[in-house]
Amino acid sequence: MKIALGQINPTVGDFSGNAAKMIEFSRRAHAGGAGLILFPELSVCGYPPRDLVERASFVARNRETTEQIAAETRGIAVICGLVTPAESETGKSVMNSAALLQDGKVAFLQSKMLLPTYDVFDEMRNFAPAKSQNLFTLCGSRVALTICEDAWNDKLFWPKRLYTVDPVDALIGAGGNIVLNISASPFWIGKREVRRDMLASIARQHKVPVAMVNQVGGNDSLIFDGSSVVLNPEGKVIAQGRSFEEDLICFESKTLTGDLHEQTEGEEGSVYAALVLGTRDYIHKCGFRKAIIGLSGGIDSALTAVIAVDAVGEENVIGVGMPGPYSSPGSIEDARALARNLGIRFELLSIDGAFDAYRHTLKEVFAGQKEDTTEENIQSRARGTLLMALSNKFGAIVLSTGNKSELGVGYCTLYGDMVGGLAVISDVPKTLVYRLSHYLNSRRPVIPQATLEKPPSAELRPDQKDSDSLPPYEILDAVLEDYVEEGHSVGRIASDHGFDAEVVRRVVRMVDRAEYKRQQAAPGIKISPKAFGYGRRFPIAAKSEV
Repeated sequence: MKIALGQINPTVGDFSGNAAKMIEFSRRAHAGGAGLILFPELSVCGYPPRDLVERASFVARNRETTEQIAAETRGIAVICGLVTPAESETGKSVMNSAALLQDGKVAFLQSKMLLPTYDVFDEMRNFAPAKSQNLFTLCGSRVALTICEDAWNDKLFWPKRLYTVDPVDALIGAGGNIVLNISASPFWIGKREVRRDMLASIARQHKVPVAMVNQVGGNDSLIFDGSSVVLNPEGKVIAQGRSFEEDLICFESKTLTGDLHEQTEGEEGSVYAALVLGTRDYIHKCGFRKAIIGLSGGIDSALTAVIAVDAVGEENVIGVGMPGPYSSPGSIEDARALARNLGIRFELLSIDGAFDAYRHTLKEVFAGQKEDTTEENIQSRARGTLLMALSNKFGAIVLSTGNKSELGVGYCTLYGDMVGGLAVISDVPKTLVYRLSHYLNSRRPVIPQATLEKPPSAELRPDQKDSDSLPPYEILDAVLEDYVEEGHSVGRIASDHGFDAEVVRRVVRMVDRAEYKRQQAAPGIKISPKAFGYGRRFPIAAKSEV
């Protein structure tokens, strides 16, 4: 039998749109000779639906839409993900399920057994786990149908397993001779390799072919890279879908041959593709068409602007230069040059008048006080006010431009440079910002050379440089990776890298103190194993002893 993988980009809650995609892909697969097509986890409603599943009308639409898909895809069997009512009378009211649609009806249902509760996942909050799972027979194959995490507990692959049961092992033990997995597996750097190696381990261990279809697209902070894959019993890839775009691939279950589509290679290329996809989908799925970016002449806003143009087109991006009393002529010209290179609209709005007005208003109450970060933050907030005014007037979303290094240590201003609807590069460390920028310029030189070469500066006081307040970014980013992503102690970080322990301690204190800022920040696009956001949950009112 020819089996197709329908790697689609669903929108959460868009039942009619998701159904239309699935019906179209099913008809294309059928026309190509496929007898079965797989769609991703919760493809009917989109993933992750989160607390929407607590609405009875949402669950009812799942079933109605699934029945509609079944009625309109006769001639090809379809496996899709949906929300179903829970089997038990206690606990959660719904389950994360997969349906086999045949001859216009739901022929088989399988529900997810392993519900992840780590990082960005909180499925135990919303779903009841399946108590048991069964095989189904199709064209002579005994099919082990699994949903995402159900395949992530192989005892031969993971040094420490999270669950006591292994659904794949149980289904193969019951006679299964092919594993089909429908997934909504988010992207982070290195995730595709881990996912592929894990599935290869399952194939080799059980000596069966394994096929995984993965969702593609951006939903809030999460990016789903697609990269669907089929492996033979030796763990060799025999079919694969593209990365970061919708795709339809097929394979023959008997000969184990299939379509091999090119995937995005390299860390910089993969991260950039993820950021573009995430930005495009966030803007469009939230109902916007245009984006506004404050262009400082610095590297962060430059990278964000290039991403935005590739995401929604140059005609839909507005760059805004907002020089203040300490802005250098070079920075203004760099911002203007970037806009010219990208072909975007550029507006120049000085904040001098607004800054003077704020200082005049505060003159008496601040009498006798020296100027400090207060005045620096006023400049930043004046810029934020202008950006949000443009957003309101033109109905465009503001993209904030802070990177992970700055957000990590709180080197950013609430209601100032943090304003916006999406923090595009908030999970991109400063050192990676530079690598991505050089990568982009190697393809097409759009970021001015001066932007790449000048020392980073917020330009909020005379001759200011980031290095006045922060360690070199090479050190800062290494500390942040070990502390935020790995949870290592000050002593271990200092010892592992040969860093001054006091420098490490100061960075760690800054990270802990800045929690209140991060919890008020715009959503960011996750590209690392541990991003700031709802996958990293720390208290604000807590004492840090380091």
